[in-house]
Amino acid sequence: MVDMNKTADNFNYLVSIIARLREPGGCPWDREQDYSTLGRYIIEEAYELIEAIESGRPAAICEECGDLLLQVIFVARIAEELGDFDIAEAMSGLSRKLIRRHPHVFAGTDVKDSDEVLKNWEQIKVGERRIKNEDFSVLAGVPRGLPSLLRAARMQERAGKVGFDWPKGDIAPVLAKAEEEIAELKEALASNPNSREVKEEIGDTLFALVNLSRHLKIDPEAAVQEACEKFARRFRYVEDMAYRTGRGWDDFTLDELEGYWVLAKENEIV
Repeated sequence: MVDMNKTADNFNYLVSIIARLREPGGCPWDREQDYSTLGRYIIEEAYELIEAIESGRPAAICEECGDLLLQVIFVARIAEELGDFDIAEAMSGLSRKLIRRHPHVFAGTDVKDSDEVLKNWEQIKVGERRIKNEDFSVLAGVPRGLPSLLRAARMQERAGKVGFDWPKGDIAPVLAKAEEEIAELKEALASNPNSREVKEEIGDTLFALVNLSRHLKIDPEAAVQEACEKFARRFRYVEDMAYRTGRGWDDFTLDELEGYWVLAKENEIV
């Protein structure tokens, strides 16, 4: 059971620490920061939290949760100094939003499953944007700064929630679309390998493969990360084998290096 009093005390204490760091006589570095300078740290801390979660170490997850929370409170403190808003207003707005977007919990709306919950969530968001006279596209709110594979997946998910998607349970048309894009890429390469069309077709192919992974319920970002890790392990094996010979990289043929790569795979460096 969460001790709400302890939580409130710790949160208020943290807010007071950040306020002190920003005050005259506080930390020179903290006092120099503004909205724009914190962007890189917010991104870094978010990724560090993801890595901690992937590590499965609760202590690391706890620490990184704190570091990411720091960035949120830091931004809110700057906003308060500028008269834009404060952390209390941010939390109040979030609370109202959560209640509004969970009518199946707080307003007695019936839902069949989590898919219907997500569909309702998107419809409510679109309605909120219409009221505010904001961009009410279902794609609104997908940040341009997301990693491209993740952004593609999120856009496809949003479109899928309003019915613009291939039928669930049948990956044949999704796979066919990916194969179609690869065929178009081959045609572009054959026509002019240096054309802008090649870049466009590579993008279309990757987008189609993201859609395929989504239908297979595979996170494309995680899949590519795993592929990167696998490549790194195998390439380090190749480097190690080459280093042991005492020869320089330029002394090896591609076939020799490929031979080491095959050994890496055979030795289950995966």
